[in-house]
Formats: sequence, structure tokens, C-alpha cells
Amino acid sequence: MNRVAQFYKVSFDEFKSGIEGELSQVSESEIISMYEMLQLPKRATRGSAGYDFFAPFTFTLKPGETIKIPTGIRVKMEEDWVLQLFPRSGLGFKYRLQLNNTVGIIDSDYYYSDNEGHIFAKITNDSNEGKELKVEKGSGFMQGIFLQYGITLDDDCEGIRNGGFGSTTAK
Repeated sequence: MNRVAQFYKVSFDEFKSGIEGELSQVSESEIISMYEMLQLPKRATRGSAGYDFFAPFTFTLKPGETIKIPTGIRVKMEEDWVLQLFPRSGLGFKYRLQLNNTVGIIDSDYYYSDNEGHIFAKITNDSNEGKELKVEKGSGFMQGIFLQYGITLDDDCEGIRNGGFGSTTAK
């Protein structure tokens, strides 16, 4: 098994900024508690491909509702690897939980961005059966799988990332 990455928490200030941007009326003490309770992603079994990401707070989504979750997590990985993010299988199967960008792509250079490579997840309960989804704080809601990738023989890219969503569009 290749060991190609390491998960870390983002700084408290980065996490606080992410939470305040998404949740209204959250006290500093609540944010401190959330930060202290953050769990790094981990696999459930030796045969698991995916690393479970855990909810930093409890949330409920009615059918059609969306939430953006600052995970408080960043990942440092080898240059020729990518972390792909998906809903946990059971939540997708039972509730049609969807990542809004279908598959999250965390590039190896995202770790060095100004936002510390803070991984966010924007998810929607896409249930067409009227099922409400409740995810408790500390429960797994998303999984990440590391994959190696290649580049073309004539690739001459020298661009440097500084940002998240949509910041690497080729010009």
C-alpha cells in the first residue's frame, strides 16, 4: 500500500472563518468546541478505500436543501496524487445525498493556498422520496479516495495555485 498523504486540521482562525461564513449565530465558544472535537478522516476497515470525513456539527437537510460544510481539514499529499471526494455510500443510497460538484477534486497543491487548503463540502439532499437527512456531529458524511494520475508527454504547465473552487482554470 502506498502511503501518499497526511491529513491535518486547518488553523483555528481558518476554521472560525469558514464556520462564521456558513452558520449564523454561532458563538466563539461553540466554534472552539467544534474545533477541539474535529476528527481527522480515517478508514473504517483495512479493506476500505475511502477515508471518512466527519461532520463538525449536527445538521438536518430536508429534500432539496443544501448546506456548505467547512470540514476543518486539509491534506498534504504527493505531487502526482489527487483526493477525490464522494458522499458516503449509504447516505447516497438512502437519501440521494449529492456533492454539488458531483465529485470533489482536491489537488496536491491546494494544501499551500491562502485558505490553508481548507476542504469544504457543499451537499444536497436530493431525495425524491421525501426523506429528511440528519447527520449528527462526529458522524461520517463524505469519503475521500486517493488516486494517482499522470500528465501528457508535452505538458508544460508552470502555473501556481492560490485559491479553491475554480481557481485552476487553464488560460
